[in-house]
Amino acid sequence: MTQTKAPATTAKRGTRHLALAIFALAMGGFAIGTTEFAMMGLLKEIEHGLRVSTPEAGNLISSYALGVVVGAPVFAALGARLPRKNLALGLMLFLTLANLSSFIAPDYGTMLLTRFASGLPHGAFFGVAAVIAASLVAPTKRGWAISMVMAGLTVANVIGVPAATWLGQNFGWRLLFVVVGVIGAVSTALIWKFVPFEAAHPGASIRRELGALKRIQVWLALLIGIIGFGGFFATYTYIAHTMTFVAGMPESMVPLVVALYGLGMVAGNILGGRIADKSVMGTIYRVLPAIALALVVYAVAAHWAWSALIMVFVVGGVGSLLVPALQTRLLDASPDAPSLASSLNHSALNVANALGAFLGGVVIAWGWGYVAPALVGAVLAVLGLGVAILSGLLERRRPLNA
Repeated sequence: MTQTKAPATTAKRGTRHLALAIFALAMGGFAIGTTEFAMMGLLKEIEHGLRVSTPEAGNLISSYALGVVVGAPVFAALGARLPRKNLALGLMLFLTLANLSSFIAPDYGTMLLTRFASGLPHGAFFGVAAVIAASLVAPTKRGWAISMVMAGLTVANVIGVPAATWLGQNFGWRLLFVVVGVIGAVSTALIWKFVPFEAAHPGASIRRELGALKRIQVWLALLIGIIGFGGFFATYTYIAHTMTFVAGMPESMVPLVVALYGLGMVAGNILGGRIADKSVMGTIYRVLPAIALALVVYAVAAHWAWSALIMVFVVGGVGSLLVPALQTRLLDASPDAPSLASSLNHSALNVANALGAFLGGVVIAWGWGYVAPALVGAVLAVLGLGVAILSGLLERRRPLNA
């Protein structure tokens, strides 16, 4: 009897520890998502608190994004020889301290520096967390494991961002950074407790990680994210304006709109992980035209409140289907330098953020209206599909592992 029960008990314990390890990493993503997106909801309060203009307050968001772009490759390369658990711990501790430094930042210039610092560990943390999660499961479940880690970021848009925004509006905008600091500290403790230790790869080095940059498939995967996902951000950046000026909703409905978008992101991220496990490139080929179609429908549906709300959820969901597949593709394209390749995905997504917001602003400035960014996004998704097809054709001539 004892011999028949032992394997089941061990399996149950293993499953529980796997879930706790992934939850610990997802909690780090929750902290990152909260600090990244709650700033947008508190921009007016920050303007008044620091006595700066709206564009100057917006620079705080840009400063964070710049930190992500710079920090992802730098920290991933510098941490190449560290055990991945130790790197994840160090990055989450860095995030915690950087956010607490934003809480005490005395002036605008210092705040710019602390927001830049807060963005530095973003991409590298998601990169190493994705590698850790993928290593804990069978190869056929990597997409699912990565999507569970990324779920922390998407759930933050549903829970963390609205909660931090409410606290900031009612009790002081600087509380945002305390909230993130606490979440970061909890995540650090959970990672230390539940993520298994694994020694660094004996051949790991900065030079080996940087070798990922020599692979054309790595650059093509990044380009798919920058172009194809740019439409997602072109729409999201101006969603409040679209809902109020086009759909005719009151401003009090905007939190509901953002929450619906976040719920769509959660659903899309989870489903995206499942379908990426079946076929990574097949997922990319199908999702990009789906994004284009959803954005065109959104541009039409945005003229009526009821249909606009439906399409807000759909666009959030369809766009998020792409992220787990892109993350997995980068791991496949650079198996000997996974941390850097995986981290660069988040640099690419932040470039997509800047590109989408910029192009959306251009067409609005041209007088094309607030639904025009969605149509720009549809074009970007089609262009991203073209890059994906090119990547697939090159892979036929030279397989990734050849």
